[in-house]
Amino acid sequence: MSSGSADDFSLLGHESRLPASPEEAKLETFANKSPGRAYTIDLDCPEFSSLCPVTGQPDSAHIHISYVPAEWCVETKSLKYYLASFRNLPSFNEEIVNRILDDLVEAIKPARMEVVGQFSPRGGISLTASASYPDGE
Repeated sequence: MSSGSADDFSLLGHESRLPASPEEAKLETFANKSPGRAYTIDLDCPEFSSLCPVTGQPDSAHIHISYVPAEWCVETKSLKYYLASFRNLPSFNEEIVNRILDDLVEAIKPARMEVVGQFSPRGGISLTASASYPDGE
């Protein structure tokens, strides 16, 4: 985990290539400066893309992440690179939303988090999937 100075981050302030997969991506963190306050951080990625695991066609989505940090926050450039790493990943929409939640919870251990993916219509049907931590909230 990073302490928050520019030298602590491998992506922020440095040129980097996009990771080829979520496994290769690194979610960097920094200490929450207000851990005693329950405040919300909202992050939007309106241009998310991945691949349909059946057809290989691109899927696009608007991903919204909302969380109440505990001790750690996610650094946004590393999040951008992490989300971009899905662009060549064949995966069902529901799996993607749950994977993003699981990876972020593992990285920052928030008090609460919700990930919502609003996927563009395919065959005339749009799909929105949401997952939350702790489960069921």
